[in-house]
Amino acid sequence: MKNRIYMSAPDVGELEESFVVAAIRSGWIAPLGPDVDAFERDLAERVGVRHGVALSSGTAALHLGLLGLGVKPGDIVVTSTMTFAATANSIAYTGATPYFVDCDPSSGNMDPRLLRQSLESLSEAGVRPAAILPVDLLGKAANYTEITRIAEEHDVPVLCDAAESLGASHKGKAAGSFGCASIFSFNGNKIMTTSGGGMLLTDDTALAERTRYLATQARQPVVHYEHVDVGFNYRMSNLLAALGRAQLSRLDQMIARRHEIRDRYRDLFAPVKGVEIFGGEDDAEDNAWLTSILVDGPTTGWTPQELSAALSAENIESRPLWKPMHLQPVFRDAPATLNGSAERLFSTGMTLPSGSGLTNDQLALVLATIARFIGVKL
Repeated sequence: MKNRIYMSAPDVGELEESFVVAAIRSGWIAPLGPDVDAFERDLAERVGVRHGVALSSGTAALHLGLLGLGVKPGDIVVTSTMTFAATANSIAYTGATPYFVDCDPSSGNMDPRLLRQSLESLSEAGVRPAAILPVDLLGKAANYTEITRIAEEHDVPVLCDAAESLGASHKGKAAGSFGCASIFSFNGNKIMTTSGGGMLLTDDTALAERTRYLATQARQPVVHYEHVDVGFNYRMSNLLAALGRAQLSRLDQMIARRHEIRDRYRDLFAPVKGVEIFGGEDDAEDNAWLTSILVDGPTTGWTPQELSAALSAENIESRPLWKPMHLQPVFRDAPATLNGSAERLFSTGMTLPSGSGLTNDQLALVLATIARFIGVKL
């Protein structure tokens, strides 16, 4: 059986190995160390903010970001319905309730018009949300020009879930630099990885310090173990930060490779009526984390599910777009403002192998398998 081709496998090599070995030999294994400090500093500098706090996951960064904004039990947090469960789960961790907003069909990101509608509806009911949590879907930054303007009008802080958009930008400004704070994820399938990890980015010194404090079990600065708050074991280890530093040095190269792969898919599907590269018409500022297509089954004569089955037969991974949070059983009772866009994207979209570590031979097999299925000559 052929080796499995994944959608976005970690892209690591000798450089990453050398950084991790150096960290081991330094004696700084865990929990913190000079590589953590350097990783935080380097990524914050790239994004253009004052502070970075390296954490154990993007979910941990979301959780602490919300706590840092004062989100508490009984609050409402307005967020995107088109996202991975970690976004909504982090809201639930605080005891707040997610309020889901549907998406712009061209990007899958939060629709600013629906955001405004949601905030006005909540205001009429006498409710002021504790935070707005927009999501950058599949490597494309949300429309922060409009989202932050609307948030300011309603005096609601913004925490940006940029887990998928490291290296992307919106109108020339880096993803991760918007709102009161932003978070990145370094999970194994992300644009760059620390195996598992995340970071909170902010210009707010007090928020950064509070995040570090809570992430380190809320330990007081005394010789014995003293705690006046409930804290968390959310810090990143020095070894993982060393891996992150190596990955960060290659980030632009990895983004360029993902754009190359997207261009190959664009060329392959160009003659096929009823198929479009999702968000691909204006993707110059994307990081091209995952390339997805939208399929109009009545026009193509085949469905995303059928193409996925053909890929699976060759041991090639593909997947639908995120199932909207308002359709998830765990959040079925959460309030929402919907227009049907997220549900349509879920039913018509699929994501293809996009990782920068794809070899040319692997990419050729993926393209040949798709071409054979859709009846196109390479």
